[in-house]
Amino acid sequence: MAAVTRGLGESAGAFRAVVGNPDLRRLQLAWAWTIVGHWAYLVAVSVYAYGVGGEAAVGLIFALRMLPAALIAPFAGLLADRFPREGVLVVSALVRMALVAAAAACVFLDAPPAVVYALAVGAAIGQTPVRSAQAALTPSLARTPAELTSANAVTSTIESLAIFVGPALAGVLLAVASTSLVFAVNAGMLAVALLFLLRVHAPTATRKPELEAGTIVSELFAGFKVVGGNPPLRVLLGLLTAQTLVAGALQVYIVVVSFDLLDQGEAGVGYLNSAVGVGALVGGLVALSLAGARRLSPPFVVGMLGWSIPLMVLGVSPELAAALALLAIVGASNTVVDVTGFTLVQRAVPDDVLARVFGIVQMLWLLSLGLGALVAPSLIDVVGIEWALIASGAFLTLLVGVFAVRLARIDAAATPPEADELRVLTAVPIFAPLPGASLEHLAGRLVPLRLDAGSVVVREGDAGDRFYIVAEGEVEVTEGGVPISTLDAGGYFGEIALLRDVPRTATVVAKTPVVLYALDREDFLAAVTSHAPSEQAAEDVVSARLAGVPVAGSRLPAGG
Repeated sequence: MAAVTRGLGESAGAFRAVVGNPDLRRLQLAWAWTIVGHWAYLVAVSVYAYGVGGEAAVGLIFALRMLPAALIAPFAGLLADRFPREGVLVVSALVRMALVAAAAACVFLDAPPAVVYALAVGAAIGQTPVRSAQAALTPSLARTPAELTSANAVTSTIESLAIFVGPALAGVLLAVASTSLVFAVNAGMLAVALLFLLRVHAPTATRKPELEAGTIVSELFAGFKVVGGNPPLRVLLGLLTAQTLVAGALQVYIVVVSFDLLDQGEAGVGYLNSAVGVGALVGGLVALSLAGARRLSPPFVVGMLGWSIPLMVLGVSPELAAALALLAIVGASNTVVDVTGFTLVQRAVPDDVLARVFGIVQMLWLLSLGLGALVAPSLIDVVGIEWALIASGAFLTLLVGVFAVRLARIDAAATPPEADELRVLTAVPIFAPLPGASLEHLAGRLVPLRLDAGSVVVREGDAGDRFYIVAEGEVEVTEGGVPISTLDAGGYFGEIALLRDVPRTATVVAKTPVVLYALDREDFLAAVTSHAPSEQAAEDVVSARLAGVPVAGSRLPAGG
């Protein structure tokens, strides 16, 4: 009981952290209005298609909406990497609002179905950049690693709620009016989301010069290059794709289980889907308690097993009470997989291509979801629903068993650093303005050095290759052989040579045994120049030191 209470307390604290961040709060509120309207709109589109063309039309509009979005998703992420991500979300909301409002008018005026279908496809394409832009924007808004995990959990929890609220809203509106009203309400909800998005202000980011100077083709495929060069990331995306493949099949399995195994008919389909939704809400609380966790691959693996094992048990014991409980576990596990998987991607991928990598995630999600739904009926025909459930669960279990060790390596590259390393970074004025996710990534790049007294750290006139922070001990700074300053814990040096691209302006020698943190030139410049407030802080430090004015965190008048 104490553990449960502690977990709920951690979850509530994480939720409060997200709500207490104004920009994250506005982003989440915009997401809530968007996703609730989206689910209501999906129901209305399906009802409209069924009314004008039957089951075939429902399948056609589903395919027409999904296929273009899946193919465009990896490249739509380029928009969020080249332009302000909050701006991409604003434009997307405006486009979808206009198209959905036009669809509402067309339905009301009895326009040809082909026109409504075209508007629905256009709205789906307009929505394509949303998930990648939002996922890539979130790390820059989060002030700490814990806020990042919390924000992902809140996003997933909101979507779980929307799966209930959106269709319920559509059902009420369809009962008293028509699909045109649902379309119009969705347009209105997008307008509300737009108001929140207009008030989201992300830190100004300057994209890396090599990315900006590249060809359009290389920029379009930069996300694929990052994934291809990161084996643990490939394993993570492969497991996420496999899980989504089974999720697509589950949509078919639930219908067949309700009708053929449980004799519950249409009502049973609703009960079983509701169990998944209830579990997803519980999973949101569990995911919130993971905020700030150093290792996320273990809960990811547990979440994958929480998908696979219940399916196998359901195939062996197809009873209503058991089915409801097992599918609730699946729903909770789905949220844990989503939150930990997304956070691991955010930790492992550089910010300048993050949206494009999430575009690849979205593409794989859409394609595997559709493929799972297509394969499931054939599998049921061949082996029966019970064995189809067992085979699907066993498939995921086998993959987890084979790749769990490799997946753990992603934590080694993306694990949040120790609190001491973050504290050291935040004490340096140059890095203090950086968002939490950037600090986390940068702290993971710090190289600890232990040097004896008398050791030369940097020599005047040498090329600059690193930035240094003093963690323990003292170093002496000389210029032209003349001592000019002493630095102790919290001091830092080396930024002038890196930022001005000049030789070292001073010599730094360990006065006592020292512990230093070193940051390579590329990592230092990438972090500082990609974030306008940090870049300005660095320029202020350099200008002050060149003028012989002491700066915060150091008594050094010249920074090497």
